[in-house]
Amino acid sequence: MPALSGESRIALLIDADNAPASKIDVILAEVARHGAANVRRAYGDWKNPHLQQWEATLHEYAIRPIQQFAYSRGKNASDMAMVIDAMDLLYDRTLDAFAIVSSDADFTPLVMRVLTDGLKVYGFGEQKTPLPFVNSCSTFTYVEGLGQQASTPDEPSLRPSSGKKLRGDTRLVQMLRSAVDASDDSDGWAHLGAVGNQIANQASLDPRNYGYRKLSDLIEAIDLFEVRRTGQVVHIRDKRKA
Repeated sequence: MPALSGESRIALLIDADNAPASKIDVILAEVARHGAANVRRAYGDWKNPHLQQWEATLHEYAIRPIQQFAYSRGKNASDMAMVIDAMDLLYDRTLDAFAIVSSDADFTPLVMRVLTDGLKVYGFGEQKTPLPFVNSCSTFTYVEGLGQQASTPDEPSLRPSSGKKLRGDTRLVQMLRSAVDASDDSDGWAHLGAVGNQIANQASLDPRNYGYRKLSDLIEAIDLFEVRRTGQVVHIRDKRKA
C-alpha cells in the first residue's frame, strides 16, 4: 500500500508465533493513525498447524507471509529472519517508522537500534510481554486494550486499573509528575497536549494499557492531579502545588 505524500511510511513486521491473528484488524487500525503500512510481513513456519488461524487473515489484510523453517529444536529461526529483514529495510532509508507485533523480548535490541536512526517504533503485544521490550518502544500497546470489547471469552479486554493501583505504580506516577513539571506555567497548570508530548519523549505510555481510553481519563483516575476543562482544552496541575 503506497503512502500518500507527507504520510509516514511504516513497516509492519509480525512475529506470528507470538501474536494473535484475531487482533490484526485493530492493530492495523492503530498503525493507520501513525501512517501507511506500506510494508506488511508476517514471519513463521507456515507448515506449523498452530499458525492456521493466520491463513485467512494474511490474504484479507494483504500481509505477505515469510516462510521460515525451524532448522533446530528450541531455536526460533523466525525471529532471526525478521531481524535481518528489519535491518535491510532500515538501511534502505525509505521508511519513517516500524510497527513490531510480538510478545517476545528478544526484539528489544532491534528496537533500540532502529531508534538510534531517529525512526519511531510502535510495539504491539499481549500483557505477558516482558517490560524491557515494552519500555524500549516509542509506544507499546497491549492488544487486549485495543477494540471496543473482547469478541470471545478467550480474548479478555483490559479492565480499568483502580486509582489505588495506579498510585502504587511508582514509574507511572513519576513519569506523569515529571511531564507536568516540565510543561507547567507559573501557576503549576500544564496543557494536556504538552504533557503528552513530554511523556512521549521520555518513554512508552499508552493509557489503554491501564484500561483507559485517553490520557485525561488516566490522569483523572490516578487522582493526584487537578483537572481543569475549558471547552475542549484540558489543563492539569499536581495537587501538591495547589
